[in-house]
Amino acid sequence: MGTTLTAQFETRREAEMAVERLVQQYEIERTDVFIAAAGAENTAGEELSGSDTEAGQPSPEDRDDAPLNGTIEVSVDVEDEAKVEKILEAFSEFHASDVEQD
Repeated sequence: MGTTLTAQFETRREAEMAVERLVQQYEIERTDVFIAAAGAENTAGEELSGSDTEAGQPSPEDRDDAPLNGTIEVSVDVEDEAKVEKILEAFSEFHASDVEQD
């Protein structure tokens, strides 16, 4: 029987890094990973990070329009119980909060 693991990330970068760890290192199928705003509004997380921050020169001017409207939710459907621990490790490595297992 399968399970779903869900976690919240404060930044888009942390969510994306967790997903890449799952897919590339732990061989979780990309079709089993879902990323969405945790709330009703579009969001890039709760803090600026990655491409939302100032870039090195040469670069266009700084942006200040990143929608910081809440956390990013990552959920993973998994059938292989042996992979649950690896998913939890990736969530922890990239500072997930509110981790749930259904």
